Amino acid sequence: MSQLEELTNREAEGVVGIKKNNDGTWTVTVEVCEGRRIPDTADVLAEYDVTIDSDGDLTAYSRESRYVRGRTSRGE
Repeated sequence: MSQLEELTNREAEGVVGIKKNNDGTWTVTVEVCEGRRIPDTADVLAEYDVTIDSDGDLTAYSRESRYVRGRTSRGE
């Protein structure tokens, strides 16, 4: 998470998913705060898919979605 924070200059909230890939790498889905608002239920969050190699180093990342924290589902 610290490598993603350094690259994006945004605060990572936490890991929301993880899966092992066939090539031995891992894809970790990290929730990131992209914009603080008042109240905090209006914060803009994003999910990033981060690829981690067998040494634990970030090798790739991409933003997959953005949404407002206060929504119960991103589609609503």
